[in-house]
Order: sequence, then C-alpha cells, then structure tokens
Amino acid sequence: MSFDPLRYVAAYPAGIQQQVMQLVEQGRLAVVLQGRYPEPPHSIQTDQALYQLTQQLKQRYLKSSAPLSKVCFDAKLHLDNSLGLHSQISRVQGSKLKSKNEIRISALFKKLPLSLLQMVVVHELAHLKEKDHNKAFYQLCQHMEPQYHQLEFDLRLFLTLRHLETRL
Repeated sequence: MSFDPLRYVAAYPAGIQQQVMQLVEQGRLAVVLQGRYPEPPHSIQTDQALYQLTQQLKQRYLKSSAPLSKVCFDAKLHLDNSLGLHSQISRVQGSKLKSKNEIRISALFKKLPLSLLQMVVVHELAHLKEKDHNKAFYQLCQHMEPQYHQLEFDLRLFLTLRHLETRL
C-alpha cells in the first residue's frame, strides 16, 4: 500500500493540495508547523487534566448542555479511525433510562500543541448539541474556537508530517 501525502488534505481545493505537496517535497512541512506552533509541549497529560480543560470549555460555552460523565485520553484512537469520540451511553436503571456522555481523545494529542488539543475538545463538545457534522455544528465549533477551521487544517498538516516521519 503506497502512502498518499495528500490523504489528510484530499477534501481541500487543488491549489491548497499543491502547496502542501510542495512543502512535503521540499522537506519544509516541519519547519512551517514549528513556525506556527513554537510553544513548548503542554501540561495536559492526564485524564484528570483533560477533564478539567473540557469542563472549563463546556462551562464557558455550553452551560445548559448535558453533563459529561467521563473525559479521557484513549491510546486506541488513532489516525485510521478517529482522533476524538463523543458517545452517549444509555442504561436502564429500574424504570428509568439514564444517559451518560463520554468524550475520548486520542493520546496523540498529548504530544501536539495545546491549541490543536483544544480544537478537538471543542469538536467533541459541539456534539453535545449537534450530533451531525452540519452547518450548525461547524458554526458552534467556530463560536467556541474562532480559529477552528485553521486549526483543523493545521492538524491535518501535523498528521501528514507524522505519517511521513513514521515511514522513514
């Protein structure tokens, strides 16, 4: 199976894909990303710290949404399936139906810049109100993180770089 360096940016216009390909071919993708994200590694390395970050964002933007019962890093979430996961688990307790919301974030985000971790947390929090990836969903993401679309694109560049590095 051959690697397509444009796999993570395939939905973007051809001009953007061409620019990404030039950065890859020139070996400059890492330099560009380092220039955009020069900050040192973040301190959110535990499930408890991730839960606190998520609760702060939820309290600020989604006060009236359903509570979260669990937020954690998950080493099993990776590039091939998902970088974050929101799930609503329903259980019958006696004659009542109880619902719990959980958010799982790929452990990969322990090593990426804080702003990218926050973007994925915002994405998963938005699913508390909007289940589908529709216009309202992305408007909510942008309300919580005004640079959402740029951060999502930069995340795709980081994923491209990571995949290139793992092939060496």
